[in-house]
Amino acid sequence: MYRAVTWAALDRGIAIADEAAVTRLSEVLHIEVLPPDRDDGRQYTVLADGTDVTWLIREPAVNAHVSPVSAYAGVRQALLAAQRRIGSQGGVVMVGRDIGSVILPEAELKIYLDASLEERCRRRYQEARQRGIDVSLEDVHRDLTQRDKIDSGRSVAPLVIASDAVVIDTTALTVEQVVAQIVRLAAARSACTPC
Repeated sequence: MYRAVTWAALDRGIAIADEAAVTRLSEVLHIEVLPPDRDDGRQYTVLADGTDVTWLIREPAVNAHVSPVSAYAGVRQALLAAQRRIGSQGGVVMVGRDIGSVILPEAELKIYLDASLEERCRRRYQEARQRGIDVSLEDVHRDLTQRDKIDSGRSVAPLVIASDAVVIDTTALTVEQVVAQIVRLAAARSACTPC
């Protein structure tokens, strides 16, 4: 959702540094996160005011600007209610740097996926290249390093590992191995409900 706001601000020529303008945009932008509506590798479909931005929100320009946008208290407040509404419906997997600590602190299962910076850069670089985006590994490294610094140091909802989250280091794991671990955790959690 923060990426959708970032994309919309860039698309509309709103300066990312203009916190008030970006906040106003986040208060009126209609964002929908839906099941995938086409077979192009997406895991979901994201609409911003009706425009499919699923892949646009993964562009390098959005990657470079999403951290400042997500640090704005007004933007976070505007998106908080929508995120909690989606999460409260149950049966949902939410991804974000503060989902378990701020958005849904009461979530039944919290998983913190981690990987080395080098591996995260390699994955982001490969994803970009597969989608035809011309980016260097050095640019990806710089952007991720900067994003980590901003997200960990922001005063509003900084990146932290929730105390009750299960940490999975995915550096040396395949996607299938990670999914298998998560499925086991979810099955164990549901088997012992109400643990």
